[in-house]
Amino acid sequence: MKCPAARSRALRRGDVSARAPRALEVVPSPAWGCRALGRGAPPRAPRAGRGGPDPSGRGPGARPRALGGPRPAGGAVPGARPEPSGEAGRGGGWARARGPGGAGRAGRPGRRPRGPGRAAAAAALGAGRGAAVPAQPWRTRPRGRAASRRSWAAPTASPSPRPWPRRPPSRGARAAPRSWSSRTSEAVENLCSHKVSPMLYKQLRQACEDHVQAQILPFREDSLDSVVFLKKMNACWQDHCRQMIMIRSIFLFLDRTYVLQNSTLPSIWDMGLELFRTHIISDKMVQSKTIDGILLLIEHERSGEAVDRSLLRSLLGMLSDLQVYKDSFELKFLEETNCLYAAEGQRLMQEREVPEYLNHVSKRLEEEGDRVITYLDHSTQKPLIACVEKQLLGEHLTAILQKGLDHLLDENRVPDLAQMYQLFSRVRGGQQALLQHWSEYIKTFGTAIVINPEKDKDMVQDLLDFKDKVDHVIEVCFQKNERFVNLMKESFETFINKRPNKPAELIAKHVDSKLRAGNKEATDEELERTLDKIMILFRFIHGKDVFEAFYKKDLAKRLLVGKSASVDAEKSMLSKLKHECGAAFTSKLEGMFKDMELSKDIMVHFKQHMQNQSDSGPIDLTVNILTMGYWPTYTPMEVHLTPEMIKLQEVFKAFYLGKHSGRKLQWQTTLGHAVLKAEFKEGKKEFQVSLFQTLVLLMFNEGDGFSFEEIKMATGIEDGELRRTLQSLACGKARVLIKSPKGKEVEDGDKFIFNGEFKHKLFRIKINQIQMKETVEEQVSTTERVFQDRQYQIDAAIVRIMKMRKTLGHNLLVSELYNQLKFPVKPGDLKKRIESLIDRDYMERDRDNPNQYHYVA
Repeated sequence: MKCPAARSRALRRGDVSARAPRALEVVPSPAWGCRALGRGAPPRAPRAGRGGPDPSGRGPGARPRALGGPRPAGGAVPGARPEPSGEAGRGGGWARARGPGGAGRAGRPGRRPRGPGRAAAAAALGAGRGAAVPAQPWRTRPRGRAASRRSWAAPTASPSPRPWPRRPPSRGARAAPRSWSSRTSEAVENLCSHKVSPMLYKQLRQACEDHVQAQILPFREDSLDSVVFLKKMNACWQDHCRQMIMIRSIFLFLDRTYVLQNSTLPSIWDMGLELFRTHIISDKMVQSKTIDGILLLIEHERSGEAVDRSLLRSLLGMLSDLQVYKDSFELKFLEETNCLYAAEGQRLMQEREVPEYLNHVSKRLEEEGDRVITYLDHSTQKPLIACVEKQLLGEHLTAILQKGLDHLLDENRVPDLAQMYQLFSRVRGGQQALLQHWSEYIKTFGTAIVINPEKDKDMVQDLLDFKDKVDHVIEVCFQKNERFVNLMKESFETFINKRPNKPAELIAKHVDSKLRAGNKEATDEELERTLDKIMILFRFIHGKDVFEAFYKKDLAKRLLVGKSASVDAEKSMLSKLKHECGAAFTSKLEGMFKDMELSKDIMVHFKQHMQNQSDSGPIDLTVNILTMGYWPTYTPMEVHLTPEMIKLQEVFKAFYLGKHSGRKLQWQTTLGHAVLKAEFKEGKKEFQVSLFQTLVLLMFNEGDGFSFEEIKMATGIEDGELRRTLQSLACGKARVLIKSPKGKEVEDGDKFIFNGEFKHKLFRIKINQIQMKETVEEQVSTTERVFQDRQYQIDAAIVRIMKMRKTLGHNLLVSELYNQLKFPVKPGDLKKRIESLIDRDYMERDRDNPNQYHYVA
């Protein structure tokens, strides 16, 4: 045992040169090497640009105890316990260790940890008793004479498990000899304590550089296969990481004192990365073969072949840790990806149908996302996915839509449409292109329904079905996107008004068919849902006054003839119209219901009045009192009623005018109906017929047969109406009369005989009321009345505007009229109404400017 002074002199005289080489011998003992290489994946260095830690002093991917002394230049050690903030180190405070084993990479979301397991890490830290790195960050003063030799000593960490039981030394026994690692670490501390740290760091760097330079020779062989080359490169990188970890653990004191105090010097771990990058990866041939080999493996995987993903993960992690990933690999990778998918997109668009192509695009996007999670750097995800989306979708948006959208919509292929929407939403401009083609499809399909007169019978039902289909696509496929909903409404409004007035008329008739008695709607709920759907179509039409005219005419028929299916359904429809168009729109319709209720009250009093009469007669009369302004206009028809009917009319007239003086009654024979009792050989029957049919049948009480001319003379019914009436009685299903000669049409000279042999399974028989069917003349007259009402509305709007403005130009007046009028109108029609008002002295032209108008008070 030398005294401290003698030891110091020995160091100054040249012992450094003798002992330093031993400190640089970094080849591990067999036990260490066996344990270090025993399990786990290759170690990883800290990620470039992430503040990656220096993993020295531990096995890759392990969780050793925190290293005592200064923190490595790159940060904490992966898996280490946190160090208190009082410890000397670059990071300071408590920090989680990271390093080449995967904490720097596996810590990211979705990244699997890399590097060997804990056993390998523990082995790398040292299997011997003195090989472990100090576990406590504080310094302890040794007991006994060792205190006089050095100021402090780092206590050892718990060693890895030993193959033999560890027995406590007996009292008085000598301590076991220290291991080689412990002695070399102590030698490093002694050298640093004697001011030779600069020379020690320099020699260590030189030794490492010489070793790394010697590793490049095997990679310059041209005969190596790309996969073999990559495996050798990966093995070299793993060996380098393990060796640098061991070197750093030995020179831990140097790294945490001298290196830490000199900010210009890289830590021992960073020095190792720099040397590997400079002498191996930066070599053009080595880098080229490495990058080309990696790209070749990725290309094989994209083509469906199985590749070693762990090898790719390790090599790409190496490039990232060496800070050459982006410049050397990523740019070239993205360029090849762009070329690959550009060619693939062009080829598959020609070969496959749209659904198959979209499935392929989804599969490719999923595969590339999996590559990012498995072995590519996370920073590559955004440009990689953008490249795939651009080449497979962005470049073919129009072609995909033109080739497949109409077909998918026609066949209602909801999953494929949903996939198209999701993929197009990922691409810039994809939704806009889909919107445009969506609108064009709706307009084209809807116009084909509306314009064709042959489809008038089923137009409204086809529109309702089409609307349901479109709503389902928006809800399920387009995720209720408001842009698609609004554009759908605009498209419906556009095509449904390409044929003026007719859709409004047909919608009114469709409502009539649903509200009539005997409709096939199963429940009130289904009828209510149907009316709600019809109201959606009603919102799209511009000629709502046309709808009102036809709806009012049909409503009058249902109320007067008793054909309404449900009063509640009628009032529900009325409330919907009132909510949609306002009270003014439904005021006349509400008046019709009030008339029907008042008529019921009047008839109650009239029947009481008739009961008090001595001669009430065999006929039971029911009269509906209609206010002329509320109901449609009916042309009165004079017919020859029977004396009993005339007598009853006079009785009711005297009764009504006695209670309501000053009013005038006008009988509408076209709306009358009756129930007749008849006797046949089979038995008695009852017929529910119109008033015209009643007059014809009552003639046969006077005789068995009459000619067409005789019937016309006796009844006074108009020629066309009489032909339809006789046709319903002699040519329909219930043939009460026999026509001679036989035929479906009634001609002049035909004779009609009462059918005494008439048979029918029902007691009360309803004969179709042909006179209630809408004729072409009625349609034309209804349309003409609508146009006449529009002229009145235009005149009123012009006078209202001019009265307020006093003086106004032609263009401004027309603009104001378009804002106020609720129906479509042509400029020529407006000009005619303006001229009519000028002729009637409601307004006048300016003498100097003919386009200026003045209101005439």
